Amino acid sequence: MIKTTQGNLLEADAEALVNTVNCVGVMGKGIALQFKQAFPDNFIEYAKVCREKQMKPGRVLVFKTESMLNPKYIINFPTKRHWKGRSKMEDIDSGLVDLIAQVKRLDIQSIAIPPLGAGLGGLNWSEVKHRIEAAFAELPDVRVLLFEPKGAPPVEQMPVRTKRPNMTLGRALLIRLLDLYGRQGYRRSLLEVQKLAYFLQEAGQPMKLNFQAEDFGPYAENLNHTLQHIEGHFIRGYGDRSARAEIRLMPNATELAREFLDKKPGAEKHLERVKQLIEGFETPYGMELLSTVHWVVTHEPRIKGDLDAIRARVASWNERKKDLMKPRHIQKAYEHLEMQGWVSAG
Repeated sequence: MIKTTQGNLLEADAEALVNTVNCVGVMGKGIALQFKQAFPDNFIEYAKVCREKQMKPGRVLVFKTESMLNPKYIINFPTKRHWKGRSKMEDIDSGLVDLIAQVKRLDIQSIAIPPLGAGLGGLNWSEVKHRIEAAFAELPDVRVLLFEPKGAPPVEQMPVRTKRPNMTLGRALLIRLLDLYGRQGYRRSLLEVQKLAYFLQEAGQPMKLNFQAEDFGPYAENLNHTLQHIEGHFIRGYGDRSARAEIRLMPNATELAREFLDKKPGAEKHLERVKQLIEGFETPYGMELLSTVHWVVTHEPRIKGDLDAIRARVASWNERKKDLMKPRHIQKAYEHLEMQGWVSAG
């Protein structure tokens, strides 16, 4: 029996929950990230299999939860070969063959299935749905909850069961910076969190973040790893990266960060420098503007002090910045950076 439904798959009352994965050991977005947060032991097993090059299209990975209650199994279904790629219908077909075999082998009587490859994978949902229905036609006694691609559940409904991470200097400073930024009444979007972390590292705090010039300014993909670790423990709102996030601090997060920093004399000097720098720029546009101008003049030192060259370089970043960032705003950002001692005239 197949029932099409919507909602939070991780809360489905079923013996087995199906998780869509790639074959390279990354659960970085969407429902895979939800599973990583909710079932960390499953991720550990999945990552191990990927390191051993055993995760392949057409072969599902069954993880037993050892729970008396549902779910008893997490079934990792490869819908992508690499997280950067798109899903292929042939991989859905071969995966369904193995999925049916495992359901039979384990005598699973109920299973919850996401829209295999039809979300981030880009496949047509009606075609995928037809294939799932056809595959389970031979198991009419199995109760199948088939979830449509209707978006992620609210962040508050995404369970986080990962081990509480230790407070570190970098995490404590980031939390304090988020606290200071939020006091101004501005929302903390991921764009703003990226820029705060960028300036914290540029101020001299070793964060081991690999910033690159991306569409919205300096961006470090590995900052997402930090946010995933502290989600549900020190912050909430990161979710599964499938929707626009608004980060808020968990109760006691700021207090824990303060207590940690109190034991590290001089640790807040970089924090104070960033705090002074961003004053007056505490909006998504302001933070993108300030970080973009800073990136340009620090990566192309020859144009320091040359406002025309700086404006031209910002305009050449992409069409969006060319239309959005006005010459007078670029000038104001540069003069502010210079006044605060973040750049010097060429």
